[in-house]
Amino acid sequence: MACRVSKEKFAEIVHEALVEVPERFAKALETVRIEVRSRPTRKMLCNLQIPKDEALLGLYEGCPATERSVEESAVMPEVIYIFKQEIEAVCETIEEIHHQVRTTVLHELGHHFGLNEENLDALGYG
Repeated sequence: MACRVSKEKFAEIVHEALVEVPERFAKALETVRIEVRSRPTRKMLCNLQIPKDEALLGLYEGCPATERSVEESAVMPEVIYIFKQEIEAVCETIEEIHHQVRTTVLHELGHHFGLNEENLDALGYG
């Protein structure tokens, strides 16, 4: 059964996960907006070709640091979305929510640094 928490509690859990990010990586978050949403939009799911039976727990939108150029001036702001209802649906306890939020934040931050799904799986953040 899914574990549910209030919006405030979930925001607190996300904040705790961000505070735990090592300082050298946390500096990169200064340019990345973190946004909690209930769930991904249909457009997000379609663009990523996510099957209906799979959950999308988080999403990084932006240009990875490994692909940026100083010649680019008009770049959309980077954002990491964390999807509350999706995470709750795969967690049975508050402890699982804490763990999944941390894993999701680190996973999406990994995308910011140019890591792909295989890299993140190897690091335990798949």
